[in-house]
Amino acid sequence: MLYLIGLGLAYPSDITVRGLQKVQQSKKVYLEHYTSILMNASLEELCEFYGKEEVILADREMVEGGCEEMIEASLTEDVSFLVVGDVFGATTHTDLILRCKQRNVPFEVIHNASVMNAAGACGLQLYNFGQTISMVFFTDSWKPDSWYDKIMENRKIGLHTLVLLDIKVKEQSIENMARGRLIYEPPRYMSIQQCCEQLLEIEDIRGEKAYTKDTPCVAISRLGSDKQAFKSGTIEQLASYDSGEPLHTLVILGRQTHDLELDYILEFADDRENLTEMLRKDQEYFKPLPWVPPTDDEMSD
Repeated sequence: MLYLIGLGLAYPSDITVRGLQKVQQSKKVYLEHYTSILMNASLEELCEFYGKEEVILADREMVEGGCEEMIEASLTEDVSFLVVGDVFGATTHTDLILRCKQRNVPFEVIHNASVMNAAGACGLQLYNFGQTISMVFFTDSWKPDSWYDKIMENRKIGLHTLVLLDIKVKEQSIENMARGRLIYEPPRYMSIQQCCEQLLEIEDIRGEKAYTKDTPCVAISRLGSDKQAFKSGTIEQLASYDSGEPLHTLVILGRQTHDLELDYILEFADDRENLTEMLRKDQEYFKPLPWVPPTDDEMSD
């Protein structure tokens, strides 16, 4: 049996009781190590908490291309595959389940909290969220902006946009990849500041006004940990915000923001009056045009 187990957001003890039971009965335990990190736990602490001599780190290459060993082992013994947050927080894990089905490998999914639902801790109501986007690290020659259209669609119908910020773990430089050298870059975690800078850069390039520098947002840092923090402000203001240690997430507000939501996020503002004014202006930004009855000529057409 292959158990796919969500770990929650921060601590070894965030795992569910059922998840812990399955880990302890498993012969092998893998920890997915590229879509997120467990902020308040080292690998050694996880081994101790689970009562295991070894937890195998599974990088992107292993999960996406070389997971046959794990699947094969699951045919004859219990194997646990651990995912920070919830199992279905990344499409990679859906692919892993499809491989199990193709090989007739029995599997079980054990869910947990993830950023997708815990983001509600910032005061914005989850049913007012639209499409989620991912913001990757830009390079001098690569600045993808397919996410821009999703923000535009969300904003037009008044929904908030959850922005997941990039992390780079066990990544190679282009030069080392070209030379075939297994040398990995130090881990990198995108900050709120860098995310907002990239948002402003793409808005300047696209110029379609999916948002402006004055669009209100909420920065979420270290969600679920004892160092959890929120900061509300405009994109321009948050582009100079020191968000501290990772991990970070950003929410771009929609235009139909509930009064309770506004009251809540104002608690995280440095300048409540300024943010209130920015919120007021932004509520009008995608306001539908008033309905105008058709003319007689239009009716006749």
